[in-house]
Amino acid sequence: MIQQINRYFTDIYFNLHPTQEEVISHQSVRILQMVEKKRYVMIRDIAEQLSISHNTASEHVKKLVRNGWLYKERSREDQRKVYLHLTDIGLAILRKNTELDENKLQDALSKLSINEREKVVEAFRLLSEVSK
Repeated sequence: MIQQINRYFTDIYFNLHPTQEEVISHQSVRILQMVEKKRYVMIRDIAEQLSISHNTASEHVKKLVRNGWLYKERSREDQRKVYLHLTDIGLAILRKNTELDENKLQDALSKLSINEREKVVEAFRLLSEVSK
């Protein structure tokens, strides 16, 4: 079953992924995802999550800040803490690199019955919930 799900997932991702316009590394995508999915993210959190050194995480973040995809904000409660946030451009880049192309997805879903579309949505909802 696991192999089937992975095969189907990779087929879906390959066929419905948007065309890439920016060059972005896998680690940069993961960092943007972390910042989007978690409320308070600091460089040390990125280093821990990606199993990389603090210096390496810092260099990745500097690049993302230079690109205008992230910005830093000092905590008001504790000035030693610096949190990372997505910019609007960063969010758009993240979506282009992690979501399916809406037009391709709509075209694929239009080939299914209403009942089949509801099953697809329900399956993804369930898998999303248990993965958290």
